[in-house]
Amino acid sequence: MVLSSTRALPVRTPAVGELVQVRSRRWLVEEVVESEAPGQSALVRLACADDDAQGQTLDALWDYELDRRILEEESWSDLAAKGFDPQRQFAAFLHTLRWNCITATDPNLFQSPFRAGIKIDAYQMEPLRKALRLPRVNLFIADDTGLGKTIEAGLIARELLLRKKAKTVVVATPPSVLEQWKAELEERFGLLFEILDRAYLTRMRRERGFGVNPWRTHSRFLISHNLLIDAAYVDPMREWLGSLLPGSLLILDEAHHAAPSSGGRYGIETKFTRAIRDLSGRFEHRLFLSATPHNGHSNSFSTLLELLDPYRFTRGVKVRGKKALEDVMVRRLKEDIRAVQGGFPRRIVERVAIDGLPDDAPELELSRLLDEYRTAREDRFVSTTRRAQAAAGLLVVGLQQRLLSSTEAFARSLKVHRATVERQWEKASSQSTAAAATADEEDLFTTAPDADDDRGEWTPDELEAEENAQIESITATAEAESPRDATAEALWRREQALLDQMQEVAEKTRMVPDAKTRRLIDWIRTNLCPELPPYGQAPRGAAPHWNARRVLIFTENREGTKRYLKTILERAIESTDRAADRIEVIDGLTSGARRKEVQRRFNTDPGRDPLRILLATDAAREGLNFQAHCTDLFHFDLPWNPGRIEQRNGRIDRKLQPADEVRCHYFVLPQRVEDRVLEVLVRKTET
Repeated sequence: MVLSSTRALPVRTPAVGELVQVRSRRWLVEEVVESEAPGQSALVRLACADDDAQGQTLDALWDYELDRRILEEESWSDLAAKGFDPQRQFAAFLHTLRWNCITATDPNLFQSPFRAGIKIDAYQMEPLRKALRLPRVNLFIADDTGLGKTIEAGLIARELLLRKKAKTVVVATPPSVLEQWKAELEERFGLLFEILDRAYLTRMRRERGFGVNPWRTHSRFLISHNLLIDAAYVDPMREWLGSLLPGSLLILDEAHHAAPSSGGRYGIETKFTRAIRDLSGRFEHRLFLSATPHNGHSNSFSTLLELLDPYRFTRGVKVRGKKALEDVMVRRLKEDIRAVQGGFPRRIVERVAIDGLPDDAPELELSRLLDEYRTAREDRFVSTTRRAQAAAGLLVVGLQQRLLSSTEAFARSLKVHRATVERQWEKASSQSTAAAATADEEDLFTTAPDADDDRGEWTPDELEAEENAQIESITATAEAESPRDATAEALWRREQALLDQMQEVAEKTRMVPDAKTRRLIDWIRTNLCPELPPYGQAPRGAAPHWNARRVLIFTENREGTKRYLKTILERAIESTDRAADRIEVIDGLTSGARRKEVQRRFNTDPGRDPLRILLATDAAREGLNFQAHCTDLFHFDLPWNPGRIEQRNGRIDRKLQPADEVRCHYFVLPQRVEDRVLEVLVRKTET
């Protein structure tokens, strides 16, 4: 009685061999068992005909399937009624099959390059050659930024699919380049990928039931790094892969994200590192991509290689010599390729030295005061634990980083630090309830948010709240162990006087063009808008016009610096022709569609689009290419990581750059001690 109440509208019982639709899938009827009781539904045994679930079986009571339908137009009898194909048409079909047949035994007979919708350079064939010589593809493509690692990975994936060595492919990328990967794989290699995200998961549950495993609904997926640490996506993935899924290929883009940031032999791994360690071994083939595989820590590098091939490499064991990497890594620099076949621009790194500043210039005065403050804190914490000393020193390092970025960023952090110091001093050591800063908080405090972590997509208010919490926690960690005797109190009062002086200078100048910004505006006047008036002055006569050059300006994703620089530049050009259309910004909050639109505009002929200045945070240093009409890049501030600097430079110094040379500029104040570290960072990118 319960079943009869849910009986669907009458549809005839299908015959064996017919195609039917049930539960949003196509099935072949293998058997029909009629009910012995009159009026009851027949039992049909079905085999799935969809590509992503071929062979799966289902027993269904035909009359109770709500979406049941007989696909008569696709039945075998209907096909037979059409008769035979014309001879020439059938011959063309046979030739197509013959041309698509390739041997899986000769690794030198490539097919994927001939099926790619793009011109392939000779050097891009080397990863494919090396991959086919491996019984299981465990390969690290570490070519320089702009050499076409996506193309090389696509060639390997296409070849493995053609040779039936791979049946399923998963590409894990930073979220900002998911759409770009999808488009390139489809347009250049004819490979259709689904982006597995919340929208796809919801759609599959709606179409195929809440219990569906999304990984079993298609054979090729793209997924963002962030979702590989989300149980909602990883648990079904583990169930799908099992201990090892034959014919599976993992492509890990920007694989350096999986390397531990610490150089310690047994350093704590990130959630993403642990996720890749768990998942990568379940794939038969693994392909890692990164232009910056080595972060300067040999133990971190060996961990990354262990994730790729645990039989060759071991975490904590230093990789010695190129011989150990010969079979599993391909690494070429643009200079090497240019020397052999040309086709890449010459990179000129221009050091913009800002010298001759007066001693009372805010940049120099704040640097001097901060150095005195560091010394005073070292004296006060000299008798405390290493933990307290490290926290006290780390806070000063963070303030130095912000000062090198902008006075605005420095002023915002200084204000929070000062308030925390005063609040903690008022508490006795035994009464302090402040929680000690964790290792993650300390690491994040000295690393600006970007596409590498979730903070890259946070709102300005969320970023500010998180940074303030880090400053408070690290400051409290040190202050909780500060001595309270007369000597310590005298040093503390000295620190307060220095904090007062720094805050006074910073508040006066935080939204005033500093030496770097003035030099940048001068460069824009000389190279982009010759009639641009001095900052704060109105033009004489008509609005100044712009020439056809463009500039890309990178800054770390510190909310203070980004807002400061955008405000100053908009004020500087507000009197020019079409000023509102001349500047665009890309940061972690920029949507995928908006990124594509800005990228399209910046790569459009300057005669057709007025955009001239693109201000970008490190959220744009991976995957977005701006080389079509731009040959100048400025590092307004430098990340304390040579790999990130190189990735920035690669936005214009890359394949398909039409100019003979590109210029990458960075600022240095020789009178400021902190700037020495910038020189070291730049030198590391040149070695």
